Amino acid sequence: MSFHNLGLSKPLLDALAAKNYAQATPIQSQAIPTVLTGRDLLGIAQTGTGKTAAFMLPSLDRLAANRNIPKPGQIRMLVLAPTRELASQIADSAQTYGRFMRLSVGVIFGGVPNSKSVRTVARGLDVLVATPGRLLDLIDQRALSLRELEILVLDEADQMLDLGFIHALKRIVSLVPAKRQTLFFSATMPKAIKELADRYLTNPAEVAVTPVAKTADRVQQKVVLVNQAEKTALLTMFLRSEQTERTLVFSRTKHGADKIVRLLEAAGNASNAIHGNKSQAQRERALAQFRSGEVSVLIATDIAARGIDIPGVSHVINYDLPEVPEQYVHRIGRTARAGAEGKAIAFCSPDERGLLRDIERLTRQKVDVAPLPEDFLQQADALKRLKPAPKAEQPRRAPSRGFKAGRRADGQRRENRNDRSGQRQEHRSERPAGQRSEHRNERSNQDRSGQPRSGQQRTDRPQQRHPHRGEGHPAHRPEGGRPKPFGGRGRRRPSGAHRAQG
Repeated sequence: MSFHNLGLSKPLLDALAAKNYAQATPIQSQAIPTVLTGRDLLGIAQTGTGKTAAFMLPSLDRLAANRNIPKPGQIRMLVLAPTRELASQIADSAQTYGRFMRLSVGVIFGGVPNSKSVRTVARGLDVLVATPGRLLDLIDQRALSLRELEILVLDEADQMLDLGFIHALKRIVSLVPAKRQTLFFSATMPKAIKELADRYLTNPAEVAVTPVAKTADRVQQKVVLVNQAEKTALLTMFLRSEQTERTLVFSRTKHGADKIVRLLEAAGNASNAIHGNKSQAQRERALAQFRSGEVSVLIATDIAARGIDIPGVSHVINYDLPEVPEQYVHRIGRTARAGAEGKAIAFCSPDERGLLRDIERLTRQKVDVAPLPEDFLQQADALKRLKPAPKAEQPRRAPSRGFKAGRRADGQRRENRNDRSGQRQEHRSERPAGQRSEHRNERSNQDRSGQPRSGQQRTDRPQQRHPHRGEGHPAHRPEGGRPKPFGGRGRRRPSGAHRAQG
């Protein structure tokens, strides 16, 4: 169906024409007219089918029609996304679609200085895309309020629950007005999402354009049975023999992703890794190099399995099979996008056979088994002897001015003081016992400036009379007079005793 038949305004149609978007996808053609009416929506659609445009286009149209200038620290539309990359991508799409509308768009997520996020929301925004953690941080700092929110969108709702955002979502929903439009979009619909939708959606329209957990039709799937220790050799041989444009490799763990990068570098294959332990700058640089083709291999955890739209991914390799079978559908959905074709290859070790059966049971299709390459064992033995590249040292980040960063800096200073104190104690303990006692005696006979104390001065040089004191002054008596109490000042006598002596 053409976008011209969906009731969108002319500025949006002009923006779509500038991007050469003419025909709407099934999820877009069903969702856009419903959202334009202001009704709540629960959308189920396979990843890569255009869910972002399905909720962003009609929402921008409604915001532009009801032109309310947002107040400082207020927002009109909030889109929640589970990852930084997806949030950034949604914000880019909003700016692209609203280029001919006078609407402000901002994005906030962790990994950037808190002061930058505060500046983003300070003047107020029409559209804010955010991850739940950073959003709650700004609300707690009273830099952001949701009192005037008109539209709430939750994208990739099932992944939100997988990442443990359920408590954050409940708190966010409790802070928004009861009178609002709420849109839920997800690739799958587990029971927990259904319960959450029933709680926060009011008489929603349901749109489901593809069966749940159905893999993309244009993806050619294969599985190779291989031992876990030989997977890196198989990946290296595959990259050497296949004609690939961009290859996305999925690892189960962050440590495993970094190890794959080092092993590929030892074999002469350049690659980058992206996962939760990488800084935001490192993640953005890795994605930019992958998009541009400068580095054609990207090793990722499931952080890149959802919503990351990278054109030209010809191959997806499941180096490790996912423990959650739905993740397999999202992983291979990174290829064969926008009508293109792609290939998905899974490396299955003997202890992953159960995971493979779960995937086939979920997708209701048998994955074809591909044989190992010829003379695989000989080449694998040669590749195993390659030493992985050493770990790159992470650059030390400059401390920010945020509250948490200040606490970390204070803790670091305390650790440095403790280290120096321990070094002094260790230095003292290395001295012999006799030398330590001599050192203490020598220091006790000196004041802070290193000069002998007053008692030693009286024994070394003759006493001098004070010009205004007579011979009878206690300081010049042979016995030295009555000693003063400790502290340098005598005790105050009771007032009655003083009068009696007077």
